[in-house]
Amino acid sequence: MADITLSSAVRSNLNALQATSQLMSGVQEKLSTGKSVNSALDNPNSFFTAKGLENRASDLSSLLDDMGQSVQTLQAADKGIEAISDLVDAAKAKANQASQTSSQSERAQYAEEYNELLTQIEDIAKDSGYKGKNLLGGTGNDLSVTFNEDGSSSLSISAVDYTDSSSSTGLALSDLTEATEGTTTATVGSAGATTTSLLTDSASIAEGDVISLTDVNGTEVGSITVEADTTIGDLEDLYDGIDGVSTAYAAGVITVTSDFVLSSDSSGSLTVADTDGDDSGFASDSDIDAALSSLKSAQDTLRAQASTFGTNLSIVESRQSFTNDIINTLEEGAGMLTLADTNEEGANLLALQTQQSLASTSLSLASQADQNVLRLF
Repeated sequence: MADITLSSAVRSNLNALQATSQLMSGVQEKLSTGKSVNSALDNPNSFFTAKGLENRASDLSSLLDDMGQSVQTLQAADKGIEAISDLVDAAKAKANQASQTSSQSERAQYAEEYNELLTQIEDIAKDSGYKGKNLLGGTGNDLSVTFNEDGSSSLSISAVDYTDSSSSTGLALSDLTEATEGTTTATVGSAGATTTSLLTDSASIAEGDVISLTDVNGTEVGSITVEADTTIGDLEDLYDGIDGVSTAYAAGVITVTSDFVLSSDSSGSLTVADTDGDDSGFASDSDIDAALSSLKSAQDTLRAQASTFGTNLSIVESRQSFTNDIINTLEEGAGMLTLADTNEEGANLLALQTQQSLASTSLSLASQADQNVLRLF
């Protein structure tokens, strides 16, 4: 205070004590923050250089997070391709099973199961996204990964479309035709004939005639040689003994119902039209071969795309690791400019505390010297 007069000795000791306190305050700040440069006032050059390094590290940290999410997107697509590949193998197994049986009913069942597998392939492709990006989802799902703060280094990853298995730009696997039931009729007797009536009673059938039944492959699925005692019921039994075929008889006419296109051939004058249904996509051997060829091409496509995504994943993971190392280098560099030596600052604080104690003692002694004048009274 201006109106209080201090002696020279007291003022000198007071100034020393104040200076020591100020120094202690600075040392305590360094110890509490761990930094020797806490503001531009401490060291402008080091402060702003370190700030620039820290800002770049912060920008790269944000990009590092994006890289991590890109890795997850690629991994989701890879898992999708893996699952789709398993289903393609299952579809191939169905085609092989179909080729190993001559039963058109079984082939029709395999065709239905094949189509269900293709539906599941499309569903898996649709479900292989991550955070709104699906690299198996086609248009609008391309992924761009930025590797540096100014965007000059990046990687573009193109999406493929497996959500429509029949797409020529995707897997090119079309659904198979599913078999539909068909019928035909054959006149084998007069209106009054019964199932026990002889076939030879019909004007269009003679003893020795051979009636053979075939499928779309020309494979004979049943035949009968008409003999003198062969009845209409025997012909019904021929049809009914074929898997997927049934008959109904009334007034000299046999109505044949079949799960596949059934053809009839007779060495006599009996004519029976083909049943009017549709065969399955696995009915003919050539259809099965075509399906197997398409499946092989689809598997090759999947493997090539998995390799492409694998390469992209390796690039992103390498840049992720590199960016993490660069961030550590930047932060370490910033620390070298601003971090305090806590051992040294601890020693400084201890010395200042001793100095403060001595300054306080000196101030007390100086004050006692000033008080000697009181002894005169």
